[in-house]
Amino acid sequence: MPSQIIQWFPGHMAKTRRLITENLASVDLVIELLDARIPHSSRNPEISRLCAGKPTVTLLNKASLADPAASARWAAQLQGENCRAILCDCVTGEGFNHIMPAVRELLAEKLQRWADKGMHGRRLKAMVVGIPNVGKSSLINKLAGHSRAKVENRPGVTRDKQWVSTSIGLDLLDMPGVLWPKFDDQLIGENLALTGAIKDDILDVETLGVLLCGRLRRLYPALLTARYKLKPEDLDPSVDDPSLFLAIGRRRGCFISGGEIDTERTANMLLDEFRAAKIGRITLDQIPTART
Repeated sequence: MPSQIIQWFPGHMAKTRRLITENLASVDLVIELLDARIPHSSRNPEISRLCAGKPTVTLLNKASLADPAASARWAAQLQGENCRAILCDCVTGEGFNHIMPAVRELLAEKLQRWADKGMHGRRLKAMVVGIPNVGKSSLINKLAGHSRAKVENRPGVTRDKQWVSTSIGLDLLDMPGVLWPKFDDQLIGENLALTGAIKDDILDVETLGVLLCGRLRRLYPALLTARYKLKPEDLDPSVDDPSLFLAIGRRRGCFISGGEIDTERTANMLLDEFRAAKIGRITLDQIPTART
């Protein structure tokens, strides 16, 4: 993966770090959004460090696009004494009925103290954190019942903090979604690019298409074969990833004049179909066997 995607918006990360630090004491818990297709790669380690010790509800968003078996393993992995993990879809609202029970469970002692003091009906406050394009604004608008946070299907739309009231007894503080300045693991940068957390227009789309082919042939060969009507020889170990990419373009009829493969069209088609789960429900981050 080109090195330019490894460095991204350090100034914005500093601003988000400051906002989190300044506002963390004023909230009762943190709602962290991850992309269920890349739970590890979409978790900003800096935000996790800043929010350490705060009760956290971790929402694995876009679960309808992810491998259900892998999502179940990730939810179990992320669950902890001070954290509850929930599979959800911030567009349809799937899984939202589990949010408040998890919040009440995590804050049971605080809620009891409030009740003992006669502070019934006091609204809870949660800080919403996550990387760009992971669904924070969709979550907030769904819980609020109307559009309060700006939503666009591209990274980096929310620029500043904003408070939003909801009908479930939670006031939500939306934080800007920003990636960390440096990815120590190139695989993380690749996964973020493949799922659209990094803007497509700063990347080589053909490189991404070849990367996706390689990842899917190793993780989900049956889905790849079925979607693009591949033959066994297309996935032979002797066929490298660029050749497989071209074979898929050929199967789909992505040609330009002279009979050459239109590599840009092939790459865009692959990325669009992966992101829309047309290839199948896919999780790129795998939990190592030793940790399951």
